[in-house]
Amino acid sequence: MAYQILTSVAASITELKKNPMGTAMEGEGQPVAILNRNEPAFYIVPPALFGYFQELAEDAELNRIADERMQYPDFIEVNIDDL
Repeated sequence: MAYQILTSVAASITELKKNPMGTAMEGEGQPVAILNRNEPAFYIVPPALFGYFQELAEDAELNRIADERMQYPDFIEVNIDDL
């Protein structure tokens, strides 16, 4: 079965066990795919990139909430001068 590797750097679990930090540093700030018997098992993601992914997920959730609220016709017109 073919698998898509979503990174430019991949390493085996054996390599990860021998040198965890070295394997993580091979990605140079990008994710590293960890393979088990030539199949992707998981990805190592640096903290900065993980934080970026978290922000993307939070933004997507906020957009979903905003889109949901836009469906309600209960808008109140206000004059900016009255605020």
